[in-house]
Amino acid sequence: MKSKFGHLIWVATLVIISISIGLAGTALPADKKGNIVMALSIESPVFITANDIPVRHTCDGLNISPPLVWTGVPAAAKSLALILDDPDAPDPAAPRITWVHWVLYNLPAGINSLEEGVAVNARLALQGMNDWHQPGYRGPCPPFGKHRYFFKLYALDTMLPDMQYPTKTVLEKAMRNHILAQSELIGLYQKH
Repeated sequence: MKSKFGHLIWVATLVIISISIGLAGTALPADKKGNIVMALSIESPVFITANDIPVRHTCDGLNISPPLVWTGVPAAAKSLALILDDPDAPDPAAPRITWVHWVLYNLPAGINSLEEGVAVNARLALQGMNDWHQPGYRGPCPPFGKHRYFFKLYALDTMLPDMQYPTKTVLEKAMRNHILAQSELIGLYQKH
């Protein structure tokens, strides 16, 4: 019994040493008290980064927003912002513009997800204008080739004023000097 207990302590010590060696030289984020803080991360339960976005979330399908989940929102965050854009427009072989599909801001810092096809109202968040000159989500609909779609999540140290459907550019300017953390999820799509 004693030798089994001693063996377990020895194995646990080796595991702790291995973890410590593995983390050596890795700067893990920490708060002012030295507690390890998770980095902001955004994912979707229906596709993984650098993989295809399901057809139902595109113009070839239902054209509804995919479900999104995130972790690691900094404790000091007061709000979140989300931008979905496509830097490969109109043709990934010769991109000329970044096409904006969705702009959301003043999402409560306390939420950690958006459901599929979320109906955004003023109690949940404020919307910006996409490049169709409309508020709300418009899914991937590339005219040529396979495009990349960047879901960019920002944790902000403030609630932004109501900017009456700002463009991505206006929102980015308002966020300047307020971003505590950011993360992105990249989806791919080519029309069928």
